Amino acid sequence: MKFSKRPRKSFNIATESFVQTKPMAESGSSPLLVESKFESLKIDRWAHEQKDYLRSLLAEHGAILFRGFAVSDVSDFEAFIVEAFSESLSYQERSSPRQQVKGNVYTSTEQPCEDEIFLHNEQSYNLTFPLKILFYCHQQPDSGGETPIADCRRVYSRLSDEVIQAFLQKKYCYSRNLGSGFGLHWREVFQTDDKAAVEEYCQKNDILFEWQKGDILRTKQIREAVARHPETGELCWFNHATFFHFSTLAVQYQKQLNSIFSGQNLPNNTCFGNGDSIPSEYLKELRSAYESEKFSFRWQKGDILLLDNILFSHGRNAFSGSRKVYTGFAQLVNWSQVRT
Repeated sequence: MKFSKRPRKSFNIATESFVQTKPMAESGSSPLLVESKFESLKIDRWAHEQKDYLRSLLAEHGAILFRGFAVSDVSDFEAFIVEAFSESLSYQERSSPRQQVKGNVYTSTEQPCEDEIFLHNEQSYNLTFPLKILFYCHQQPDSGGETPIADCRRVYSRLSDEVIQAFLQKKYCYSRNLGSGFGLHWREVFQTDDKAAVEEYCQKNDILFEWQKGDILRTKQIREAVARHPETGELCWFNHATFFHFSTLAVQYQKQLNSIFSGQNLPNNTCFGNGDSIPSEYLKELRSAYESEKFSFRWQKGDILLLDNILFSHGRNAFSGSRKVYTGFAQLVNWSQVRT
């Protein structure tokens, strides 16, 4: 007896219901949880079919946690980035200690596990920066290690007119002493040993620079503090003024650095763009605004967190055990596109 071969049914992910969505926070719609109903559903395949839907969700919510999809390694993670946003970006003009894992996927940070990393927007101090940042949990830690996030529209709305106007009028300055023995060396930041190439990069990217004794490079970047989102038009608190200010460091690090460096020789610091110090009461208000909007969740293996980098800031909690959370970037934007 012969058996005829019946045609295999083709499932169109774009028209069948393969995921369920719900807000993660008790109040508000962000972040959004997008959960696969099928463990075998590969996230890059879903993104290929649902690109427009995915982008509409991100425009509405600003932060999405994908859970329950088939994500086994960094290759799956980068494939998702490419399917969703056409390409993944390399890590340029570095400030965080990261290691390349594969392709354009990096460790999220190499900071010691006992350190908390304050909320910030990825590379807001650069003239060009990624509009999308993604995190992939390959191994969740025993405890802690969350990646807290905060809605920068709501951070902005919490700030007093006095603070906002001061930064709008004066902007802020991010200063670095690269090669001082603390933080990244200028060779790591700019990914070259060629001083002429570093100088050319600085000149093209509005970075003031001065070579110091001992192969130290001092840089200053005057940047704006408020961005208007290029797609939604919303105003967001988008800067590193709080993150890199000396007073945001843990007390033990402040004491250690104070014993070694004078003011302008600190590895990192911020002030107003005209050189004025940022008042301590402003910094307290800023840190309070970030903390009031902070949202955290427990990582699960295979999770992918997608953030609109202007709408949401991110950080890291201290942790114990082995933590393998990787990061990737997409969609370059220039500050000229987001100025208010």
